Amino acid sequence: MAKIRITRFELELMEQLWKLGTASVREIQESLPEKNRPAYTTVQTMIYRLEEKKALKRIKKIGNAHVFEPLITRKAVYRRLIDDLLEMFGGSAAPVMAHLVESGKLSLAEVKLAEEALARKEKSR
Repeated sequence: MAKIRITRFELELMEQLWKLGTASVREIQESLPEKNRPAYTTVQTMIYRLEEKKALKRIKKIGNAHVFEPLITRKAVYRRLIDDLLEMFGGSAAPVMAHLVESGKLSLAEVKLAEEALARKEKSR
């Protein structure tokens, strides 16, 4: 499958769809926070764009409403976003890690989990 680029707003819509499993445009729109909720037609346009990108697909029609389901996983989207971010730093995670530590957004427990995952990866090689 080709790597799909997702915008911030598209990611917000995909998050709602992953949470709901399958949903119509109306259900996705209404699941967004009420404050600053985008118009139905805005959500509809973005859902159709995500369909064109093959991030989701129509699975059935109920009355006039189409029901959609995700074709890509949250993990795949997150991996792509992280790969794109690291690419900006020449592929090095060091600047990102340094920022996370300095900003307090990376806990010691998270570092230990990362160390354990690295140890498992090394062991499997």
